[in-house]
Amino acid sequence: MFANYLIGLREGLEASLVVCILIAYLVKTGNRRGLPAIWTGVGIAATLSLGVGAILQFGSTQLSFEAQEMLGGGLSILAVSLVTWMVFWMRRTARHLKAELHGKLDQALAIGTGALIATAFLAVGREGLETALFVWSAVQASGDGARPLTGAVLGLLTAVALGWLFYRGALRINLAKFFTWTGALLVIVAAGVLAYGIHDLQEADILPGLDNRLFDISATIPPDSWYGTLFKGIFNFQPNPSTLQAAFWALYLIPALYLFLRRPSRAQETEPATG
Repeated sequence: MFANYLIGLREGLEASLVVCILIAYLVKTGNRRGLPAIWTGVGIAATLSLGVGAILQFGSTQLSFEAQEMLGGGLSILAVSLVTWMVFWMRRTARHLKAELHGKLDQALAIGTGALIATAFLAVGREGLETALFVWSAVQASGDGARPLTGAVLGLLTAVALGWLFYRGALRINLAKFFTWTGALLVIVAAGVLAYGIHDLQEADILPGLDNRLFDISATIPPDSWYGTLFKGIFNFQPNPSTLQAAFWALYLIPALYLFLRRPSRAQETEPATG
């Protein structure tokens, strides 16, 4: 549940900040007439994200076992790829995000209402689709749809509340540190989702080695125990992973976490803002 709360909070806060920037800029520049278009774009993006989640959840149940495992494994790997790209992208461009959005909004205002709707839709839709895909992968990994969905919804509600407080000027936090720490945690969560995806592909007979276990500590950490459930809910921990699962987990987590947490070069720190 915590992992999905983190996803909802992180993605939701990004979307909330984007909406706050767009709305504040329109208000400050005397272009309030564009606000309905912004909210229309946000609404379309939210509806599309919910629709994608529903299609994944209900559509996959109509497939054979092998097809479900193949779909689950493939989409888990895709979710990991998207989330990894997202955390690195935000780390690299967070300083320039406001100026970039202002530039796009100026262009959209010059074109018309449709461009404003598209700007808001594209800015928010990416986070929504990533959230739907990642949460669906977590639901499949846990085998319990209620807790992951509850965690994601609570995270999104928290993000909306924080976004409103940011807009009103009632809350200020160090966003650079927030996105660094949550990004690092998401990389750890993504490593577990990747391992789960590999397991699915092994069960679909696409990858070998399903029964070649690296270790089995099920007696020490029973999957149905409270702490086993906690580890699985947060990190997608499996007490008896295959060697291939563990290899992919390590080959992803170690370099990704190192690259994400390493200090940026002096050239990157002094790079002028654009947009």
